[in-house]
Amino acid sequence: MTSIHWKKTPQGKLRGRGLGLPFAGEPGKFNAITDVAGVEVGVTTLIAGDGPLIRGKGPVRTGVTAILPRGRAGANVPCAAGFSSFNGNGEMTGLVWIEEAGELQTPITITNTHSCGIARDATIQWMVERKLGTGQDWGLPVAAETYDGDLNDINGFHVTSEHVFAALDGARGGAIELGSVGGGTGMITYDFKAGNGSASRNVEIEGRRYTLGVFVQSNFGRRGDFTLLGVPIGSHILNDQLRGKEQGSIIAIVATDAPLQPHQLKRLARRVPVGLARTGTIGSNSSGDIFLAFSTANAAAHASGTALRTADYLGNGAIDGLFRAVAEATEEAVIDSMIANETMTGRDGNRSIALPLDQVMELMKRYNRLTSAFGVPA
Repeated sequence: MTSIHWKKTPQGKLRGRGLGLPFAGEPGKFNAITDVAGVEVGVTTLIAGDGPLIRGKGPVRTGVTAILPRGRAGANVPCAAGFSSFNGNGEMTGLVWIEEAGELQTPITITNTHSCGIARDATIQWMVERKLGTGQDWGLPVAAETYDGDLNDINGFHVTSEHVFAALDGARGGAIELGSVGGGTGMITYDFKAGNGSASRNVEIEGRRYTLGVFVQSNFGRRGDFTLLGVPIGSHILNDQLRGKEQGSIIAIVATDAPLQPHQLKRLARRVPVGLARTGTIGSNSSGDIFLAFSTANAAAHASGTALRTADYLGNGAIDGLFRAVAEATEEAVIDSMIANETMTGRDGNRSIALPLDQVMELMKRYNRLTSAFGVPA
């Protein structure tokens, strides 16, 4: 069964499966992180101005993405969590406490590099003002970043606490918009316009079905390295490179309803680079590749105030299917961040071109990567 949400975003932008790209695995209904029950995503997108850069005035091409692991209703209930970094030239706040406690206790925000601090501070302010506790008298919010200064007035500090509040308040489940929205607004991947991407997989383990979803803010890679389902797309399409070098970062959030312990979630986070490598990256020195995985299972145990708690979890020998799901969903999320997008012109007339889908599909045909079950839509 194929869902319409696999093929297009809510605004009607094509996704990879809408083009007929034969990604492996079975997605959930929305093919997004929101297929994990309870997870909600919200965005604030800031696009204003054109022409020469005037610091503090623009042009502005940035925003904020918010992810609520248990939604607004469960914002005060922690999740088991673990993280991993492939290359550390980036930032995700709150990770020291997650490593220590094995819990994610706040929403997640993702924005540009120079707005990471305000996103972090505004998140705890939002929790206080909305009367959403963290289970103690303090909180250490998770805020992450990637660099959008090629298109955005990043030193103008245009993201405010009000923009963070709007993303958090606007978070919803269901189908989510991809591409140049929220924190992904000014991002570039393999020197094509990119941004937010997401995908999910259904996984069966001993007769039970679980869901795993990945969300990426994608902003990395050198054009010549770009590979799509084994086809060296980037080496064939070398025109109109804005960066012309390896630059940028990627943040990935992995969510699942499978019952896992924190060390197992760290193991899931470590599988994100498998999916990234399928798209061609080597993880350059300049790249901040930081990944967080959480589980929405065992809510009662995490909400409990008792000393002794009981929780289910899968054995280590049972989670290979989840490892595969991370790799598959990460790969597809990165690709969809480029496909569901358009050319953008930003500061100083800098232009990041959209992935030219007609050329891509011609190359996929030439390399025999489209089967009879998948065709280019008329």
